[in-house]
Amino acid sequence: MRIDVLTIFPDVIEGFAAASLLGRAQRDGLVDLRVHDPRDATSDVHRSVDDAPYGGGAGMVLTAEPIFRSVVAHDPPRPVVLLSPTGRRFDQAVAQDMARLDGFTLLCGRYEGVDDRVRRHLCDDAVSVGDYVLAGGEVAALVVLEAVTRLLPGVMGNEQSAGDESFSGGLLEYPQFTRPASLEGHEVPDVLRSGDHARIARWRRAQSLYRTLAWRPDLLPGGVDGLAPEDRRLLEEFPPDDPDVAGPEPGDGPS
Repeated sequence: MRIDVLTIFPDVIEGFAAASLLGRAQRDGLVDLRVHDPRDATSDVHRSVDDAPYGGGAGMVLTAEPIFRSVVAHDPPRPVVLLSPTGRRFDQAVAQDMARLDGFTLLCGRYEGVDDRVRRHLCDDAVSVGDYVLAGGEVAALVVLEAVTRLLPGVMGNEQSAGDESFSGGLLEYPQFTRPASLEGHEVPDVLRSGDHARIARWRRAQSLYRTLAWRPDLLPGGVDGLAPEDRRLLEEFPPDDPDVAGPEPGDGPS
């Protein structure tokens, strides 16, 4: 997959991209990441990429011309996606959709925003990583890069890993444990040491349900009553493992 990033701070993207899974994915030829600085497409001695907004107001705005020129010069893959608080929310489903593409381009805003002609006439989409304000789109671009590239075949090594994680199936991930089995009186649940893989799978599903109901009920708007009968039976079979997670209310058994 080819991914291009347009940013006036290329070192931020390249430094992160050299590490961890994304760095290995690049070395293995699974990801072709290209970072472009719109300053390279400027024509003035100061390499200016910002200007005061028409109509007045605080701050500066990224100008459109260097961005248009950079896109023409590098012919990055479509869609071109603007990182912007005005965009649709970036979540796991969007990451999965982007992972199915042959490539895409991320455009990082900065200062008070980007000349809106870029959004209207150059970009194909816009996404937001959350309802808060960042100084620029670089951190948001890193979020998208990490979330998308780890879904590509071969990037994580174990193809089951991405499917087991939080949000991949609409639920938070179940609790994980590793050695030692006992630590300062705190024990790994017996079921995980039982060797009964079918029972372990049921237990994990139950714990994912408990966590989601307690911590992200927006993911299960129907609550316990909205669960399938088999999931409600799992909650009866297994109590919540985490003391911070309450079980279902009495009488919320399977129907």
